[in-house]
Amino acid sequence: MIFDSHTHLNAEQFSGEIPDVIKRAQELDVTEMAVVGFDTLTIAKSLELSRDYDFIYSIIGWHPTEAGSYTPAIEKILQEQLTLPKVVTLGEIGLDYYWMSDPKDVQARVFSRQIAIAKEMNLPISIHTRDAMEDTYRILKESKIQDIGGIMHSFSGDDEWAKRFLDLGMHLSFSGVVTFKKALDVQKAAQVVPFDRLLVETDAPYLAPVPYRGKRNEPGYTRYVVEKIAELREQSFEEVARQTTKNAHELFRIV
Repeated sequence: MIFDSHTHLNAEQFSGEIPDVIKRAQELDVTEMAVVGFDTLTIAKSLELSRDYDFIYSIIGWHPTEAGSYTPAIEKILQEQLTLPKVVTLGEIGLDYYWMSDPKDVQARVFSRQIAIAKEMNLPISIHTRDAMEDTYRILKESKIQDIGGIMHSFSGDDEWAKRFLDLGMHLSFSGVVTFKKALDVQKAAQVVPFDRLLVETDAPYLAPVPYRGKRNEPGYTRYVVEKIAELREQSFEEVARQTTKNAHELFRIV
């Protein structure tokens, strides 16, 4: 019933617990999920999970905090992996000026290169942006990202930024941040997104929503994101769950 469009079930925090985590998710009506791999090890684990479970899909790419390790050899392997049947998106890619593991120009080059690959392969992209909204927007606009579309993952901007990314043809995905009491800008953004471009996620094991804020997040907690968005938009839980799942299926081309 609910599709967690961005989770890291492949993270070491879930080691040895995956069947139990999945069972708890299903008990909370989270029945599908996209597991994100962002370096060699997490990509391999994401692909393994999508092979093992019918309801798990893979999003794979090279994270901006790993940009310095991106090589032609890595790219060749990534391009091969992107052709696998349950890989639905290239990501998460983008810019991270908070951690600044690599210089801005290195991050931008790796980001732009992966956008080019996504366009060649006709795949949507999943975007990570932290303290880099303006540059992220500029690169997406210059690349004519509307040709393939994608997701602003764990969207953290206000309603004005929401409109700008929506004008580029992007979907906006909301994580547990939307449940935080002081996240008024994000909550306002969640109210202005067209219903057919709204997605929900956990980014587990990070960003657990209220009532689990500060604890390890799990895919099942997407339910609380749906509940909060339904409240903000004055819609029913069932409506938001159904539409965000439909949106994920259409963007990811799941039939």
